[in-house]
Amino acid sequence: MAKDLVIVESPAKARTIEQFLGNKYVAMASMGHVRDLPRRDMGVVVNDGSFMPTYKVLPEKRKVVSELARASREAKTVYLATDPDREGEAISWHLIKAAKIDEAKVRRVVFHEITQRAVQEAFDNPRKLDQHLVDAQQARRILDRLVGYDLSPVLWRKVRSGLSAGRVQSVALRLIVDREREIEAFNSQEYWSIDAELANRPQNGKEAAFKAELRGIKGQKGRLRIPNEQEARRITTDLEGAGYRVRSVLKKERRGRPAPPFITSTLQQEAWRKLRFTARRTMVVAQQLYEGIALGEQGSVGLITYMRTDSTNVSGEALREASSYIKERFGAEFAPGSPRLYRKKVKGAQEAHEAIRPTSISREPDSIKGYLRKEQYALYDLVWRRMLASQMPDALFDATTVEIDADCVRSDARYSFRAVGSVLKFPGFRKLYMEDIDDSTGARSDETAPLPELADGEPLDCLSLVPDQKFTQPPPRYTEATLVRAMEEKGIGRPSTYAPTIATVMDRDYVRKDRGRFVPSKLGTAVNGLLTAHFPDIIDVGFTARVEEELDEIASGQREWEPVLSEFYGPFTEAVKNAMENAERVPRDQIDEETDEVCEVCERPMVIKSGRFGKFLSCSGFPECRTSRPLVTRVGVECPECGGDLVERKGRGKGGKRFYGCSSYPKCTFSVNQRPIPQPCPECSRLLVASGRDTARCTSCRYRGPVPEEEVVEVAV
Repeated sequence: MAKDLVIVESPAKARTIEQFLGNKYVAMASMGHVRDLPRRDMGVVVNDGSFMPTYKVLPEKRKVVSELARASREAKTVYLATDPDREGEAISWHLIKAAKIDEAKVRRVVFHEITQRAVQEAFDNPRKLDQHLVDAQQARRILDRLVGYDLSPVLWRKVRSGLSAGRVQSVALRLIVDREREIEAFNSQEYWSIDAELANRPQNGKEAAFKAELRGIKGQKGRLRIPNEQEARRITTDLEGAGYRVRSVLKKERRGRPAPPFITSTLQQEAWRKLRFTARRTMVVAQQLYEGIALGEQGSVGLITYMRTDSTNVSGEALREASSYIKERFGAEFAPGSPRLYRKKVKGAQEAHEAIRPTSISREPDSIKGYLRKEQYALYDLVWRRMLASQMPDALFDATTVEIDADCVRSDARYSFRAVGSVLKFPGFRKLYMEDIDDSTGARSDETAPLPELADGEPLDCLSLVPDQKFTQPPPRYTEATLVRAMEEKGIGRPSTYAPTIATVMDRDYVRKDRGRFVPSKLGTAVNGLLTAHFPDIIDVGFTARVEEELDEIASGQREWEPVLSEFYGPFTEAVKNAMENAERVPRDQIDEETDEVCEVCERPMVIKSGRFGKFLSCSGFPECRTSRPLVTRVGVECPECGGDLVERKGRGKGGKRFYGCSSYPKCTFSVNQRPIPQPCPECSRLLVASGRDTARCTSCRYRGPVPEEEVVEVAV
């Protein structure tokens, strides 16, 4: 009897599902998308408001499609179990078309976690393919293709050949460039603060010292501003010999609430803060945890729920399991009386989905650590703790605010000081987990030293006055975490687009990282300037957010996809035509990156340029001086033969293959011809060699895992 066929995206997911379903089913993997718009032309015919895409089976997937087509003909029923989002729905639709699967035998199954219960429930309740979701994804793909294919020629003619532009990526680039301009335009202002080290009168022979900050002066509104050292010295002189007395003591209980369970954006943010994972690396590891990890005799087990989501909902079953675990592990006082429910406030959140959580709270990270790679364990531990902490009670603090008067003897002035302290009296969720913060948001308000017992009217001794010079700071550059947060808050993209968007602007060399923060390159700044001047709508944050809302409306069946594209495309083509005719070409000196290298012929600075065969160093005096030399990438790995630096090299000729060799060549002739990853092993620092599309293995130790995403340094040789 023929078995039913189940089609998923990856072999890992296929193995996990197959062991749940039994021998009546056979699971096969499509290895992701099997069909797309052609790579070498636009592939979309636009005619009077209609958009006709031409999809092609990807060359590398022809064998896969042939095998799926044969298996589907032999199967009684074909279950499409691709991911539970628009892209997964679109993959299923393309599978039907590419493999010519009989739609009468097709069933769509959706689950947000790969567990026995969830998979069985999905197969018990199959549905039809949701064409609205397919249309929304198709509209996004066509829209991005139209923008990319029409905008890129403008960049080729006006900036430099070989460039490309994208709808969401260009807006992300604008955020980074605008922030850099804010920093450059920022005018730092000097100001001073004055702290008093005070103590209450000796008790049992000991003074209890604490600090209080100068806040104001009687008769003046608002907080006291001290603009310079002269004013700071005048105030400290005025306060010499002043009498200090407690004006009031306010005590109150303050609560700290736990963060909600992860969604895609917050997982990427927290993984950057705590683990220094890039958004792309986070999603690669999360995908592995979702699809299934082999846990010895248990077989392949999906450890977390679906990782592309913007919903903080959690199933009732998971909430009950978390409550039971908390009571058993930490005691009843750490379990809230009723489950905590969170609601995502961002418009467009898919509340039917679930947050990212462990598929079983009882599966403690340490109990499966031996089966996980280092980065898998770290991310799973983060998800596990976050989910559990979200269901624990508030942390309770005894917060004290003391207002203090200082009556001057040198003048009639009365200065006011304030001291703030807090004491944690019940840890609540903090017993297990605390969310990190970005340095741009300042220190935690609960991280203050406790104050001694003070009473209204109590006199105090001043031990010292400490003036401190400070300067206002510009807004910080974006990190992975803060850029993802900004994109989410402004409605730029959706959960599945944050990581590829950041990766794209970096791959195109529009932005770089400096100590973990994004800095626009000269090329990125020039591209942004051209797009801002001639395509203000395309890279407008509000406009891009509205497009995302319209795609959501297509997905929900409220709008048709072709009219949405038509409204966009008419004005867009006019803007492209105008830019081609009227935009000025960007001068080369505005896009060539300067270096510390000096031309050995004319001693002018060398600049980084790009040609048909990649980047190279060229004399800034070109065309008067035509000196040039290769630019290679140092990978941060020692040569195993001489201890020098390994660098990326390219073979002779137009089709020369890339390889890695010693920078001391020809003194050292070491090279590796396999396709290595230009980074060191995270465990032993030796060279990584690719073992798959997104995975690598170390040539020296037993490391196996996703490609670590570290920065590389370009050097001249």
